[in-house]
Amino acid sequence: MQNPPSIFVLAATLFLAACAAPPGATGPLRVHRDNPRYFTDGSGKAIYLTGSHTWKNFATDGGTTDPPVPFDYGKYLDFLAAYNHNFFRGWTWELARSTHNIGPRVYFWDPFIWKRTGPGNATDGKPKFDLDRFDPAYFERVRSRLILARDRGIYVSIMLFQGWAVEMARNGQDGFPLEGANNVNGVDAGGGFKAHTLEIPAVTARQEAYVRKIIDTVNDLDNVLYEISNESGGYSTAWQVHMIEFIHRYEATKPRQHPVGFTVEYKDGSNARLFASPADWISPNNADGYDSNPPAATGKKVILNDTDHSFYWTGLKKAGLDAQRAWVWKNFVRGNQPLFMDPYLDKRDERNSPVGTDPRDSKFGLQVDPYWDTIRKAMGRTLTYARKVNLAAMTPQNELSSTAYCLACAGSEYVVYQPAPGKEFTVTLVAGTYAFEWFDPAAGTVASTGTLTVGAGSRAFTAPFAGDAVLYLKASR
Repeated sequence: MQNPPSIFVLAATLFLAACAAPPGATGPLRVHRDNPRYFTDGSGKAIYLTGSHTWKNFATDGGTTDPPVPFDYGKYLDFLAAYNHNFFRGWTWELARSTHNIGPRVYFWDPFIWKRTGPGNATDGKPKFDLDRFDPAYFERVRSRLILARDRGIYVSIMLFQGWAVEMARNGQDGFPLEGANNVNGVDAGGGFKAHTLEIPAVTARQEAYVRKIIDTVNDLDNVLYEISNESGGYSTAWQVHMIEFIHRYEATKPRQHPVGFTVEYKDGSNARLFASPADWISPNNADGYDSNPPAATGKKVILNDTDHSFYWTGLKKAGLDAQRAWVWKNFVRGNQPLFMDPYLDKRDERNSPVGTDPRDSKFGLQVDPYWDTIRKAMGRTLTYARKVNLAAMTPQNELSSTAYCLACAGSEYVVYQPAPGKEFTVTLVAGTYAFEWFDPAAGTVASTGTLTVGAGSRAFTAPFAGDAVLYLKASR
């Protein structure tokens, strides 16, 4: 008669069963039922999203010429793939002609949601908009670009409205479609702020019709998320909540449902409002340490922590390259998903200096400023580890390591980040045999591998290289 299994073997078996990888499947993203820090595609596996995004990358071309130089979308997708990114915020614009104090002072934008039919001209000198007639070119662009991203394994969040522009970049020649002087329908949001409130029913009705049109255009695609607006002000909360609920209701009548996001408001934003909202995902601001020491995600919301809101470029540059890399890894092991507001090919004084001359020449033209490669590469490297581990079973467990940066399924897998160069740290482990891997996040290489057998309790580790370090442990089966 065989001896019964030991208590240790039984415990180890239970740990490994709880952390076992799920079967394969695909579908639109939805919040993971068992680990709501992440999305899943219906397979049971957790989907980690990370990547760069830039202002002209999706629905609307922008530039200092009229018409603006078309954005080279194929080159942009190649760029994302080269850095192993799998997500971007797909930007739109609501002004035909914007002015602001970042880089060149005047930008022209095209195409638009609605057709420009006249009679009469808008304030930008072009035909007025008809808010009851959509421009097919806009929606065809949104759909075709989503499909191209899908075919590269990239998820896209469709930015529906552009709050920052409406709040910060208005001018007397901007052609804003929802201002009465710029449309033939008698719809007037006035100076613009009211466009992102519920104060004017005729405005809200046109916005809802547009959102329905977007959903009808892309509902069959799996790589879709929605973002209500980029940085509308604190006055917009009720409107944003209304739009989130509107999308949820309308998509409930459709074959597929997609996640809807709430980006922190600017100005007067509140992370508490984001967490209290019906949004599926949120992007917080730099309150609560999201700019340098991001708190562990609790699972109340999926958190896409975007430098555009939480760690502005001036702060990133002041912190330096090591801190930029650390910010990405800290977010990863604490259950957040980092995004970078990438200036890409925009020349912007101290912010960005792409190399080259002509953005229209995708082979010999502008190339990205290598200064920002540290954060770009770090995001891609965290995605590699997110796909290596059984992420659905792992949660941030700061208490398991003296570094306070530990993502783990105790007894099965651990990813520990040590931001302090060369410093010894401890990890509290379940007894067993583990394969270990030391990853050098600065070099982007695996420095050493092997196996170790440990008893239960705290075990000391020191990286076999200088600099910050990642230790990956996986129980032997």
